Amino acid sequence: MADSLRRLINNESCRILQEKLENWYKDYHINSCDQNLNRCCEIIEMNSMIQGQLFTILNQTAREGGHYAGVETIKSRLLPWLGTCFSSTTSGRPFETSLSLIQESIEKERQLREFASTRNHELQQLEKELNSTRLQLTLVQQDLAEAKMALEDTKTKSATTLLAAEDEIVHLKAALKASQAQEESALRNLDRLNDYEQQVQILKDEIAILGAQKSVLHSRLARSRSPSPRPCRSRSPSPLPLRSCSPGRARLTNAARHAHLVARFSEIYTQERLDAQNLLRTYIDDLEIVQRIIYVAAVESFHAAKMAFRQFKMRVRKTLSLTYSGPESLEDTVLDYIVRHEDLYDVQASVNEVIRSMNINPKISFPPEVDFIMISSLIRELCRVAFSMQTLVPPLDIAFGADGELFNESKYRRSYDSDFTAPLVVYHVWPALMENDSIIVKGEAVSKRGALWSRRSRSKSRSRSPSMSPILSHSASPSRTLLPRSRSPSPIRSGSPSKWAYSEYNASWFSH
Repeated sequence: MADSLRRLINNESCRILQEKLENWYKDYHINSCDQNLNRCCEIIEMNSMIQGQLFTILNQTAREGGHYAGVETIKSRLLPWLGTCFSSTTSGRPFETSLSLIQESIEKERQLREFASTRNHELQQLEKELNSTRLQLTLVQQDLAEAKMALEDTKTKSATTLLAAEDEIVHLKAALKASQAQEESALRNLDRLNDYEQQVQILKDEIAILGAQKSVLHSRLARSRSPSPRPCRSRSPSPLPLRSCSPGRARLTNAARHAHLVARFSEIYTQERLDAQNLLRTYIDDLEIVQRIIYVAAVESFHAAKMAFRQFKMRVRKTLSLTYSGPESLEDTVLDYIVRHEDLYDVQASVNEVIRSMNINPKISFPPEVDFIMISSLIRELCRVAFSMQTLVPPLDIAFGADGELFNESKYRRSYDSDFTAPLVVYHVWPALMENDSIIVKGEAVSKRGALWSRRSRSKSRSRSPSMSPILSHSASPSRTLLPRSRSPSPIRSGSPSKWAYSEYNASWFSH
């Protein structure tokens, strides 16, 4: 019996039954009906197991007391309880169970009241917050309405200001047009005044020349009337016509002419050069040959223009030195005269000289059915710009360039198809413009690795073969003559122009 009681204690069945009851009580309102019934059946099953063990212990205890031991206790307590349990049809529960159920119902009502009061308190708090939120929303709506009114007011003011600004702009444009018209009228009047001054100066120069000629004629007439033997009359060259040579004009306009000529040089690079390149590409497929031709044309144009400028300057100095007695130096007067009379420069003679030099250049070649005269417009513009650059102080010139030289970032920029890591220049596309020793406009060059030596090995095959077909060659006169073009090297093309070239140039100059 003691062992059975110990096992009942060790199984902790009563404690587990109590815990299940407490858990069921806590979750009773949460669980569904089926879940509560399952919990109840589970507790009844566990309770029946405990009652079976207790009846076993009761039987063993009664046996230990003998046949008549415990009879009174069974009669007084067990049998009445069993009778009450099986005979009660109204409730089916003992008094203790009914009492516990009453207590549980009271406890649940109390919890319900507490829960209801808590819920009411929370509802009151939520209503307060809702009222506060509604009040804030009303304030925000009022602020929004005020902001809309302010925005409309601002739009109205902005529209008014915009209309006023447009009216002011219209008035300012009208005033600007009026001032521009006045400025143009003043400039026209100033140009007319300058023209009048130039005409007056020209007349004064012509009067001075006529006076000098008159004095020469008087001296000759006096010598012819003298009894001395008559000297042989030598035909002296007539002086150059002095138009308008106001002293200091060249230096006063030096900065403006410098900027204009630099801009014109860049414009030739972007326009005339590309036009000539596109024209040559219709006859020559190799872009390198075309770019070499244009570069040589630019170099030869500057060379011919500088030679022509030196000859022109020598003639002007020789003529003015006979009768000049002004306050300025002779060099300044000569430079002023050249600046004012650049139209006397025979640019066609320089173009012909450039074409002759290009025909004997061994670095460039072209098909025999075409001629360099097709790019004469580019050569003419380059000669004009180069001639005008020699009248600047200091004069402008192009930089020297040779194939295979070390690439200089401050002197050239690489073409789009260059190897930007190559250190040497394969060939030049456009020369750089220099003032003294400083670069003012960068040129363009092509740099590629390993291409220089292969191109040098093929330079002999590129040399221009003789052509027997006659080609039209333009001269300074309007007439055209058929001249055979020689492709073989000639002694005329050397480091400096030969005497024959200078004599031909001077002859063409003095013929004008």
